[in-house]
Amino acid sequence: MPSDVERQASERDALVERGAREVKRLWDGFVDFAFEGNVLQIAFGLILASIFTDLVKSFVSDVLMPPISILLPIRKNIQEKFAVLQAGDSYDPDKGYNTPGQALEDGAVIMTYGSFVYQCVSFFMVGLALYGMANLFQTISNEPIIKHTKKCKYCRKRINEKALRCINCSSWQDGREDRVQY
Repeated sequence: MPSDVERQASERDALVERGAREVKRLWDGFVDFAFEGNVLQIAFGLILASIFTDLVKSFVSDVLMPPISILLPIRKNIQEKFAVLQAGDSYDPDKGYNTPGQALEDGAVIMTYGSFVYQCVSFFMVGLALYGMANLFQTISNEPIIKHTKKCKYCRKRINEKALRCINCSSWQDGREDRVQY
């Protein structure tokens, strides 16, 4: 009969061996997941999307917004426009605040609506640029990215423009339900 020390050593060895198998199984699963084709494509796409977003934001802030600031009578960059909701301790009504940073430093409560306008224009431009790139890709390749839809005549839900039947209400889109049958 094995002694207590031998039994504890064999249990410890079995536990270490089982732990090593579990770690190896987890590591192999991670490697399979991380180097699978779809994950690498998604990571590459996210990196490109981040770079593309930075490029469009630079275009909006450096090229598009300065002429808009000149056309509108605002006399400064639109990103620097703000409204003072509650003045700070050392507020001078004759001079006011020149920048949002100066107002915040004084302890004022401000609403930076210029930054919001900039973000809205930036969002619109990124969306427009992405739509243009998707349209360009769709004309070059055979894979549809932009799904063109129409409304079903009967249930008014959106369906593919090439659909013969509605996926929601299963009505025919060629007018078969409208024909009178005798």
